[in-house]
Amino acid sequence: MIRIATYNVEWFNSLFDDKGRIEATAEWSGRQDVSKAEQVAALGHVFQAMNADVIMVIEAPDISRSRDGTQALRNFADHFGLRTRAVLAGFANETQQEILLMYDPDRVQAKHDPKGTPTGKKGKTATPRFDGVFRWDLDTDAAPEPITWSKPPLEVALRTKGGRALRLIGVHAKSKAPHGARTPAEILRVNIENRRKQLAQCIWLRQRVEQHLEAKDDLIVLGDFNDGPGLDEYEKLFGRSSIEIVMGEEGAIQLYDPHARLALSKRVPPLPTTSRFRIPPDGHFLAALLDYIMVSPGLAALDPVWRIWHPFDDPACFADDVLRESLLLASDHFPVTLDIKL
Repeated sequence: MIRIATYNVEWFNSLFDDKGRIEATAEWSGRQDVSKAEQVAALGHVFQAMNADVIMVIEAPDISRSRDGTQALRNFADHFGLRTRAVLAGFANETQQEILLMYDPDRVQAKHDPKGTPTGKKGKTATPRFDGVFRWDLDTDAAPEPITWSKPPLEVALRTKGGRALRLIGVHAKSKAPHGARTPAEILRVNIENRRKQLAQCIWLRQRVEQHLEAKDDLIVLGDFNDGPGLDEYEKLFGRSSIEIVMGEEGAIQLYDPHARLALSKRVPPLPTTSRFRIPPDGHFLAALLDYIMVSPGLAALDPVWRIWHPFDDPACFADDVLRESLLLASDHFPVTLDIKL
């Protein structure tokens, strides 16, 4: 049995100094009303409780000229005695929020294995490498626009100790806020433009998914998509969500995630959620399904078990006072795990 997880850790970068050492101090973390010491302790408990073999960390510590997020996570794993002491990076980005893979080297081996060809600034329309430029017509004017990822997906070739080969793609898709827009009309225009770009990124990702499915690869796409069926009014405008694009439409070979399927069924709430965050102006909490682990048909046939580590909706998490409080302090997202026999 292998346990694979995805976990978006809010402000993880702020918990380490430039040498990757943990800063468990009384200073405020990036999280509202949570000190660095409180968030560090909470995260340590959550990671220990998950006890995963592989963790796709979204919003992982920064990799830059002066910081090494991989060293930070190795120090974190050592401090809390985690098995996931090896850390894999892909293409660095400029957002201070990396996508990094933590894994147990005694259970699996992993390497960064990007597919597609590099591009120049002009880009290409046929599935370029994720650090390149994808050209797609966003507004039906027959003039394809250049699309890039602010956080290029992490493509991983994973092999279990028993020799089973898997492909993992870690994703953090995000539609930018309408910075600089002032009037309601400007805000609407920028929001629509940004959502179009996010959908184009997911079309690009779906092209890569189809390549793996056609090759009959065992594939897992996991991470934070900041989108889902019925999440906002823009889905009505565009007719589908990012998740529906990546999973595949009817007639195509589809990926599977039970939580996404439940949301797509448009049943009466309550529906599963993976995040809980404050929204202005009054700071009340909004819950949303943003984090997914989607698997290819061959893996779905192995009867894997999905779990959202939600402090209120998961009975075991709710019954454990320390774990419940740790999940609330650690991040505005909750881990999602997949247990699968390989």
